[in-house]
Amino acid sequence: MNQIVTQNSPKTADAQTTAHAKNTVVTTEQPTEQAFYDFYLEEHQNMACRRLHFAGSSFGLLGLAKSIKNRSPKPLLKGIAAGYACAWVGHFFFEKNEPASFKFPLKSFASDFRMYGDVLRGNLSLKDRKYDRARKTQ
Repeated sequence: MNQIVTQNSPKTADAQTTAHAKNTVVTTEQPTEQAFYDFYLEEHQNMACRRLHFAGSSFGLLGLAKSIKNRSPKPLLKGIAAGYACAWVGHFFFEKNEPASFKFPLKSFASDFRMYGDVLRGNLSLKDRKYDRARKTQ
Protein backbone atom coordinates (compact mmCIF):
# COMPACT_ATOMS: atom_id res chain seq x y z
CA MET A 1 0.00 0.00 0.00
CA ASN A 2 1.37 3.39 -0.94
CA GLN A 3 1.09 6.15 1.59
CA ILE A 4 1.87 9.76 0.96
CA VAL A 5 2.91 11.73 3.97
CA THR A 6 3.15 15.48 3.70
CA GLN A 7 4.48 17.83 6.25
CA ASN A 8 3.07 21.31 6.39
CA SER A 9 5.51 24.12 6.45
CA PRO A 10 4.38 27.18 8.44
CA LYS A 11 3.63 28.95 5.15
CA THR A 12 1.52 26.01 3.84
CA ALA A 13 -0.30 25.67 7.17
CA ASP A 14 -1.20 29.37 7.12
CA ALA A 15 -2.54 29.06 3.57
CA GLN A 16 -4.62 26.02 4.58
CA THR A 17 -5.95 27.81 7.66
CA THR A 18 -6.88 30.82 5.53
CA ALA A 19 -8.58 28.62 2.93
CA HIS A 20 -10.47 26.79 5.69
CA ALA A 21 -11.53 30.08 7.26
CA LYS A 22 -12.91 31.28 3.90
CA ASN A 23 -15.04 28.13 3.60
CA THR A 24 -16.29 28.26 7.19
CA VAL A 25 -19.72 29.75 7.68
CA VAL A 26 -19.80 32.14 10.58
CA THR A 27 -23.16 32.24 12.30
CA THR A 28 -24.24 35.62 13.57
CA GLU A 29 -27.44 36.82 15.14
CA GLN A 30 -28.27 38.96 12.11
CA PRO A 31 -27.84 37.02 8.85
CA THR A 32 -26.47 38.72 5.76
CA GLU A 33 -28.93 40.22 3.30
CA GLN A 34 -28.63 37.37 0.78
CA ALA A 35 -28.76 34.68 3.46
CA PHE A 36 -31.85 36.28 4.95
CA TYR A 37 -33.49 36.56 1.54
CA ASP A 38 -32.76 32.87 0.89
CA PHE A 39 -34.38 32.10 4.26
CA TYR A 40 -37.28 34.40 3.35
CA LEU A 41 -37.90 32.56 0.08
CA GLU A 42 -37.87 29.23 1.94
CA GLU A 43 -40.66 30.63 4.11
CA HIS A 44 -42.71 31.48 0.99
CA GLN A 45 -42.93 28.20 -0.90
CA ASN A 46 -46.72 28.03 -1.05
CA MET A 47 -48.14 29.78 -4.11
CA ALA A 48 -51.25 31.06 -2.30
CA CYS A 49 -49.01 32.66 0.31
CA ARG A 50 -46.86 34.28 -2.39
CA ARG A 51 -49.93 35.58 -4.19
CA LEU A 52 -51.30 37.04 -0.97
CA HIS A 53 -47.94 38.71 -0.30
CA PHE A 54 -47.94 40.16 -3.80
CA ALA A 55 -51.49 41.47 -3.34
CA GLY A 56 -50.63 42.85 0.09
CA SER A 57 -47.55 44.66 -1.19
CA SER A 58 -49.67 46.08 -4.01
CA PHE A 59 -52.21 47.37 -1.46
CA GLY A 60 -49.38 48.97 0.49
CA LEU A 61 -47.97 50.68 -2.60
CA LEU A 62 -51.42 51.86 -3.67
CA GLY A 63 -51.98 53.24 -0.18
CA LEU A 64 -48.64 55.06 -0.37
CA ALA A 65 -49.52 56.58 -3.75
CA LYS A 66 -52.95 57.66 -2.56
CA SER A 67 -51.46 59.15 0.61
CA ILE A 68 -49.05 61.23 -1.42
CA LYS A 69 -51.80 62.31 -3.82
CA ASN A 70 -54.25 63.22 -1.04
CA ARG A 71 -51.61 64.43 1.42
CA SER A 72 -53.16 62.24 4.06
CA PRO A 73 -51.65 59.38 6.09
CA LYS A 74 -54.94 57.42 6.22
CA PRO A 75 -54.61 55.57 2.88
CA LEU A 76 -51.04 54.57 3.75
CA LEU A 77 -52.13 53.16 7.10
CA LYS A 78 -54.98 51.28 5.43
CA GLY A 79 -52.60 49.95 2.76
CA ILE A 80 -50.12 48.76 5.39
CA ALA A 81 -52.90 47.09 7.40
CA ALA A 82 -54.29 45.38 4.30
CA GLY A 83 -50.80 44.30 3.26
CA TYR A 84 -49.96 42.69 6.58
CA ALA A 85 -53.41 41.11 6.79
CA CYS A 86 -52.87 39.44 3.41
CA ALA A 87 -49.38 38.28 4.35
CA TRP A 88 -50.41 36.87 7.71
CA VAL A 89 -53.40 35.03 6.23
CA GLY A 90 -50.95 33.52 3.74
CA HIS A 91 -48.64 32.34 6.50
CA PHE A 92 -51.18 31.10 9.02
CA PHE A 93 -53.62 29.39 6.65
CA PHE A 94 -51.56 28.36 3.63
CA GLU A 95 -47.84 28.30 4.44
CA LYS A 96 -48.56 27.24 8.04
CA ASN A 97 -45.53 28.98 9.50
CA GLU A 98 -44.85 32.06 11.57
CA PRO A 99 -44.23 35.26 9.59
CA ALA A 100 -40.57 36.30 9.66
CA SER A 101 -41.77 39.85 10.40
CA PHE A 102 -42.40 38.78 13.99
CA LYS A 103 -38.66 38.30 14.60
CA PHE A 104 -37.06 40.40 11.84
CA PRO A 105 -39.53 43.18 10.96
CA LEU A 106 -37.23 45.44 8.93
CA LYS A 107 -35.42 42.69 7.03
CA SER A 108 -38.75 41.02 6.30
CA PHE A 109 -40.22 44.26 5.01
CA ALA A 110 -37.22 44.79 2.72
CA SER A 111 -37.25 41.14 1.59
CA ASP A 112 -40.96 41.34 0.82
CA PHE A 113 -40.36 44.16 -1.62
CA ARG A 114 -37.34 42.35 -3.04
CA MET A 115 -39.63 39.34 -3.59
CA TYR A 116 -42.22 41.68 -5.13
CA GLY A 117 -39.59 42.99 -7.55
CA ASP A 118 -38.45 39.44 -8.37
CA VAL A 119 -42.05 38.54 -9.25
CA LEU A 120 -42.37 41.62 -11.48
CA ARG A 121 -39.07 40.81 -13.22
CA GLY A 122 -40.09 37.18 -13.74
CA ASN A 123 -37.49 35.73 -11.37
CA LEU A 124 -40.14 34.30 -9.04
CA SER A 125 -43.33 32.65 -10.15
CA LEU A 126 -46.79 32.99 -8.69
CA LYS A 127 -47.83 29.82 -10.55
CA ASP A 128 -45.26 27.16 -9.68
CA ARG A 129 -41.88 27.12 -7.93
CA LYS A 130 -40.35 25.19 -10.82
CA TYR A 131 -40.40 28.46 -12.77
CA ASP A 132 -38.42 30.35 -10.11
CA ARG A 133 -35.14 31.80 -11.26
CA ALA A 134 -34.26 33.59 -8.00
CA ARG A 135 -32.59 30.61 -6.38
CA LYS A 136 -30.10 30.40 -3.58
CA THR A 137 -26.62 31.52 -4.47
CA GLN A 138 -23.87 28.95 -4.37
